[in-house]
Amino acid sequence: MDVAAHAGVSAQTVSRVANGQNNVRPTTRDKVLASMQALGYRPNSAARNLKSGRFRSIGFVTFNLATLGNERTLNAVAEASEAAGYTTTLLPVFDPTQLDVAGAFSRLEEQAVDGIILVMSAEVGPLDDRKFTAGLPLVIVDSDAKLPYTIVDTDQEQGAKLAMQHLLDLGHRDIAHVSGPESSFSSRRRTVTYVQTMADENLPARPVLVGDWSAASGLALGRELLASGPPPTAVFAGNDQMALGVMHAIKERGWSVPGDISVVGFDDSEEALVYWPSLTTIHQNFDKVGKSATSLLLSLIDGEPDTRQKVLVETRLVVRDSTGPVRRD
Repeated sequence: MDVAAHAGVSAQTVSRVANGQNNVRPTTRDKVLASMQALGYRPNSAARNLKSGRFRSIGFVTFNLATLGNERTLNAVAEASEAAGYTTTLLPVFDPTQLDVAGAFSRLEEQAVDGIILVMSAEVGPLDDRKFTAGLPLVIVDSDAKLPYTIVDTDQEQGAKLAMQHLLDLGHRDIAHVSGPESSFSSRRRTVTYVQTMADENLPARPVLVGDWSAASGLALGRELLASGPPPTAVFAGNDQMALGVMHAIKERGWSVPGDISVVGFDDSEEALVYWPSLTTIHQNFDKVGKSATSLLLSLIDGEPDTRQKVLVETRLVVRDSTGPVRRD
């Protein structure tokens, strides 16, 4: 028995209810929905979407799900997509090569998505437009690459300048930098800004210590930094986790933060607030990044021309207890 006969309505009425149209009386709608449930009927959304030329789905490709930024960006994209009536299909790429990224795009095309958001946090080499995108609208997040696509990113340079200026304003002139991986676009931008800021102030930049974003690498590099000569008066860490590791290394030496060495992080993670002392850091608005990327992608899906703009989302300095005036002996 079909739904129309079971509910005592026309097939057209059932179609209206299945498609979410509003021109059906509430009592009739309830009757149709009850019949659908009784008969185990599920509207064929895939068929409807094929008919309209839309799948109502966004693909999300990322190289690393373990980082705070990627996790929060994904959450923001999923929320914005759901609000617009779209689902989100996640596809991690654990080996970010040109071939693997292109393969991920091909798999998403097979899974019927309308467009793709790519969190491209590392270089994958030159990309052929047709092979790379599979003809789908694309927005790239977290990219310093010179690629011909719409890009949304945190203003990494601004954030690093805020961190460095804060330390300079406190009187620090011997500042070390613990960076993230050299393959990371955001890490590169923060490191370049550190070196340039020191040069602008006619101050010698220390050799950059390269970590992997983890607290463990921050701890190891902090120990290395403090064992290799006179300590700096301040450390600018590439993210909060490495900053917390550095702070642990400082405490191991019997020194205080910020009495002996000030520390600044980057991200404004939950741990930054609850650690002791609480961590001064740069707040990244991952929610705005994700929602901006989704909004731009939906515009492209709707047929708006791709102006290949680059949208930079501002950061802000969050001053807590891990930074203070340079110690004067």
